[in-house]
Amino acid sequence: MMLFHDRAHAGAKLARRLTAYRGRDDVLVLGLPRGGVPVAYEVARELGVPLDIFLVRKLGVPGREEFAMGAIASGGVRVLNSTLVGALGIPPAVIDRVAAREQRELERRETVYRNGQPPADVRGRTVIVIDDGLATGSTIRAAVAALRPRGVRKIVVAVPVAAPETCDEFRAEVDEIICAETPDLFSAVGQFYEDFSQTTDEEVQDLLARAAGTRASESAPRDGRAGLWS
Repeated sequence: MMLFHDRAHAGAKLARRLTAYRGRDDVLVLGLPRGGVPVAYEVARELGVPLDIFLVRKLGVPGREEFAMGAIASGGVRVLNSTLVGALGIPPAVIDRVAAREQRELERRETVYRNGQPPADVRGRTVIVIDDGLATGSTIRAAVAALRPRGVRKIVVAVPVAAPETCDEFRAEVDEIICAETPDLFSAVGQFYEDFSQTTDEEVQDLLARAAGTRASESAPRDGRAGLWS
């Protein structure tokens, strides 16, 4: 069952479920790189609100990397699926080794995507955290855990498609959860996309630049002098 042509199409459909946040100056959309950024870009564009990224990395089970035993996020946050870790008997040293590798990749992406610019200030804001889908929920849980201590006023998790049970679990974990589609026969996020090709670093950089350029253009004073986006 194909629900979306690609991530941009998924973002446009998801935006229709988020119209209550359109044009609000307290709202910030945070895309999870890489795949969540094209979805988040369309949502931010439709709502007319700023876009930023939030860095999260899945911790895959060694040899079965498609299964997430946890995730790490910016700020040193680590979230583990203790049930899975226990069932597979994964020792702490293995988890540490995987986490160290993913931390290096997280830091590389932080450097590449931000290009020296600081992250958006989330204090007192409503943040809409977006990924291209929700399967086990490890990456978004890590993002939420990292955002909570930063003074966020409200956390909204929004995805185009999710496993029904995972979507239900999040209702007690965040202020609002929006899963546009929750198919009963859910095995992987990619099964619902016609094009689920990997999002590249260059695409992420391009979308962030386009979003920043649009916001700067919208905030430019009418006399033609340059405005600033923050």
